[in-house]
Amino acid sequence: MTNCSLPSHWAVSTLGEICTIIQGQSPPSNTYNFEGKGLPFLQGKAEFGSMYPKAVKWCMAPKKISEPEDVLISVRAPVGPTNLCAVQSCIGRGLAAIRTHANMLPKFILYALRASEEELRSKSTGTTFQAIRGDDLRTHPIGLPPLAEQERIVAEIEKQFTRLDAAEAALRRVEVNLKRYRASVLKAACEGKLVPTEAELAEAEGRDNEHAEQLLESILAERRAHWESQEKRRGKYKEPVLPDTPDSPELPTGWVWATVDQLILGSPQNGIYKPKSLYGDGIPILRIEDYQDFHVRTLDQLQRLRITAEETSIYGLAANHLIINRVNSPSHLGKTLLVPDHFSPAVFESNMMRVIPSRFVVSPFLAHYLRSPEGRGRLTSNAKWAVNQASINQSDVCTTPVPVPPLHEQHRIIAEVERSLSIIQQLVTAVEASLKRVERLRQSILKQAFAGQLLPQDPDDEPASLLLERIREERGADHSVTSRSPQLRLQEVKK
Repeated sequence: MTNCSLPSHWAVSTLGEICTIIQGQSPPSNTYNFEGKGLPFLQGKAEFGSMYPKAVKWCMAPKKISEPEDVLISVRAPVGPTNLCAVQSCIGRGLAAIRTHANMLPKFILYALRASEEELRSKSTGTTFQAIRGDDLRTHPIGLPPLAEQERIVAEIEKQFTRLDAAEAALRRVEVNLKRYRASVLKAACEGKLVPTEAELAEAEGRDNEHAEQLLESILAERRAHWESQEKRRGKYKEPVLPDTPDSPELPTGWVWATVDQLILGSPQNGIYKPKSLYGDGIPILRIEDYQDFHVRTLDQLQRLRITAEETSIYGLAANHLIINRVNSPSHLGKTLLVPDHFSPAVFESNMMRVIPSRFVVSPFLAHYLRSPEGRGRLTSNAKWAVNQASINQSDVCTTPVPVPPLHEQHRIIAEVERSLSIIQQLVTAVEASLKRVERLRQSILKQAFAGQLLPQDPDDEPASLLLERIREERGADHSVTSRSPQLRLQEVKK
């Protein structure tokens, strides 16, 4: 922005030369309130919108104040995001207010800072969290065009951004619709409506109907045999929890209701808890942020943990195990991972639990059911709530009712689910690529704008050097002018 390629009638300046920078300062916490008393209190990017912030708390004793149309910039954790101040507000130390002088458009500065956000971030320092110093903000270089060209640049940016905003909104709608379609596929799969049922095929082919009751008998027999094969059995064999489904919908012919407890070997296993000092090397460990319902990081992307061979045996993962998130925010509680092939050796952390389905259960079917709106709802129906998070326990998982189709039907269902989900994922990937392209176009527009390449230059514009001289004179003649509204001062200049 500040090299020799700038148009000849532009000037090179710094943010501190053409603007006044007010660094925020947090007032005492006992002056905060949530009832709208005093000034809106803005603390950082969390309150930012696309253009203007939205306060969630107020302050009766502000120390630093931002005026309407000041440019607000986040100066710590993270550095660089910007908004325009809508109303007089108190600003905390996570923000700085940039107040333009006469002959400057606030939105020009806003977009100039957005064009150089990466450069601003590169100047940040700190170990616990990144922050930018006031001096680095004041010396940040700005390419300065005449006022008339500032107006043209802002108008052109907003015209092109309006088109990009419309494209992004359309893509976001597609994202939402694909998410709904994925949920509808899972719902149909778990209600026997995705493929012809075993009963329908048997009737059409004139043969006996395979029934899931016989399948459930095999599952329960394997469950007991698994218990009897254990060297360290504890107490008498515990019969699995039976389903409680008086209000559940009627299942297709040949299906039965079961519980997760009936369909798994042994009991659910909570993950391992170890202090952070043992992390760094050792065996890969799956953490809550490493997976979503339909995606998991690869083994080489996982953190590692030093544990014993016995602990590895207890908490080890293998293909077709299910991992269920037991503690998280309500929107992520109960998310379920079907452990993929070649995911061993690995263990899992304590905020998850593992269940091992019977070999007579098609593990992907059980996983997709628990991911479906109905399955997730039943899984988390008895969640315990705390501040900003919820939890489920092993009993909640064991008692979750599951519709069980005949074995061959499970395989057909999963084949169709995987086919549909593959198509959906291709569309999701295309939408994500388009959204990234929209963001790249925004950055390209900003880059061109502040290199003087977005619009043709007007030879009748006065050189920006004269504008810069007026700003310097204004600052030297009357510092009090900075306290007046930027809109009012701009109107004064235009008269």
